[in-house]
Amino acid sequence: MTKTRTTFLAFALSLAGAAAAQAHTSFEKKEAPSESQFKAVLQIPHGCDGKATSEVRVKLPEGFVFAKPQPKAGWELEIIKGDYQKTYDNHGEKVKAGPIEIRWKNGDLADEFYDTFVISGKLSGFDRKTQIAFPVTQLCGASDKAVWDEVAPEGTDAHSLDHPAPTVTVTMAESDHGGHAAHASGMAAPTPVKVGAIEISGGTIKAMLPGAKVGGGGLAVTNGGSEDDVLVSVESPAAGRVELHDMVIENDVMKMRKLESGIAVPAGKTVELKSGGMHLMFMDVVKPFAEGDTVPLTLTFEKAGKVDYVLPVGNAAGTTHQHN
Repeated sequence: MTKTRTTFLAFALSLAGAAAAQAHTSFEKKEAPSESQFKAVLQIPHGCDGKATSEVRVKLPEGFVFAKPQPKAGWELEIIKGDYQKTYDNHGEKVKAGPIEIRWKNGDLADEFYDTFVISGKLSGFDRKTQIAFPVTQLCGASDKAVWDEVAPEGTDAHSLDHPAPTVTVTMAESDHGGHAAHASGMAAPTPVKVGAIEISGGTIKAMLPGAKVGGGGLAVTNGGSEDDVLVSVESPAAGRVELHDMVIENDVMKMRKLESGIAVPAGKTVELKSGGMHLMFMDVVKPFAEGDTVPLTLTFEKAGKVDYVLPVGNAAGTTHQHN
């Protein structure tokens, strides 16, 4: 490119800069009260100069404690633990250490797609309104990365930073309606169904991104009988196939495995399929699930037989209702 400048070129570059300023990583929700549960939904809007994101690293600030990341299909999950600077109360237990960094690894998020990465934790130990930063690093293959770790000094506009870290403002006053706001827009829970001694209830499916072919969901299975049973398989006309999966930790890395033998449902017990544990994986999805959709299922049990059920599709974070 030569040094020749035109009014049109200058205008085009100014537009490009403005667009880039809007393309930072950020949280869906940017404010929450102290001593509350907080679901940090990190938005990744693009890759590294056109290259696909293969790893997302999030450093957790002091005061965001007892963190639990949400696994993502197609990604490995690593939880790095360390000491807290202070001691925190976890339902009467004094806790001095826990997760301090979360890494989603070996994934493939193309530059033209957008996705979210979710960490649930507690905001604790604040005595005044405070802004906390979550430095983020995107790795794009072996050689490229984008680092979002700049924090604006007090009185400085964060929009003036080139690579601002995602932040959350911790407040002191909790809204009277706190965690019940989701109910105003939440969908009705699915209607429970029974087959023999087995009852299916609850559950949801996570909304999918455009072009995605794999989705995840869950539900609850209650065995009210005196004999153990096994969920052998699940089918849906909305997907090429539905697999039963579990999350396991190997060498401090959370991985997903297929349950070839099904899922045991002991007599008198309830087995909950949900993100982070045993769950449903929808493969070769015909049309990406969108929030508000419903997905029909047919579940087959070893003893109880077959039963039809319908699951609602929640938001991109995988929820339809939330309690704090």
